[in-house]
Amino acid sequence: MHLVVLTGGVGGARFLRGVRAHAHRTGAQVTAIVNTGDDLSVHGLRVCPDLDSVMYALGGAADPERGWGRAGETWTVRDELAGYGAQPDWFSLGDRDLATHLVRTTMLTAGYPLSAVTEALCRRWQPGVRVLPATDDRLETHVVVPGEAGTEAIHFQQWWVRHRGARPAQQFVFVGAESAKPAPGVSEALATADAILLAPSNPVVSIAPILAVPGLREDLTGARAPVVGVSPIIGGAPVRGMADACLAAVDVECSASGVGRMYGARGAGGLLDGWLVDAAADPDADVPGVTVRTVPLWMTDDATTARMVAAALELAQ
Repeated sequence: MHLVVLTGGVGGARFLRGVRAHAHRTGAQVTAIVNTGDDLSVHGLRVCPDLDSVMYALGGAADPERGWGRAGETWTVRDELAGYGAQPDWFSLGDRDLATHLVRTTMLTAGYPLSAVTEALCRRWQPGVRVLPATDDRLETHVVVPGEAGTEAIHFQQWWVRHRGARPAQQFVFVGAESAKPAPGVSEALATADAILLAPSNPVVSIAPILAVPGLREDLTGARAPVVGVSPIIGGAPVRGMADACLAAVDVECSASGVGRMYGARGAGGLLDGWLVDAAADPDADVPGVTVRTVPLWMTDDATTARMVAAALELAQ
């Protein structure tokens, strides 16, 4: 069985650990298609937060308290940069994490595409799943916010990390998406999948940038495999992160039903065949044209998450 997961963010990386645990028991193969909209350049280095979150989480190197970055991180280089007054000072690169960005940037500069670089980096971490960026091309999520002279667009990382989402988002723009192409292996993975899962990732800034790559949404909706999504909203609130602020900007209700309806039913031009919501918090969730099933959605450990994955696959069948 071939499972394909569209994912991004810390929650998506945690979900993939459960997918991998389920796959190890069943012999399934897993391909993760990962958001690249968060990617940015910092101090001359190319940083891919979602790819790294997936790689570190599956490789056993993620910081368990922060949920992102490396465990046992030190910050000598950050402190030295601060001594020089180097900007940006709001985005910190840890010493261990810095090595990843140095290798990635060196390979990109030498002409290797991001997909090949990601494959090379994963050889160290042995994630147990195939990790593919959504695209090798530049694709960055920018946020339109009020400015001194009307509006201005800032990088998503600046909006979230520097401003903590305090500047009201009016629109999200996926810069470069119109000329991007699916990375090698992405379309083929969707075409050969037996089941496709949408991780409980932020639908606006983790899943939507993937779908913004021309042809990729069509590959998804045209796939022979059923598509089942897992709600990132439990009881009207995001499990973590800023999904509530992002949903408000695109005029979508912050609820399990709201996000499910945003994705929509595949037979009516949307994405979903099935939708998992939390059994205790959202028992009455409803998405027209989509089969909704209630299960416990809190990802307290890999075994619990694996049971959630199993429920999603049962719904897919």
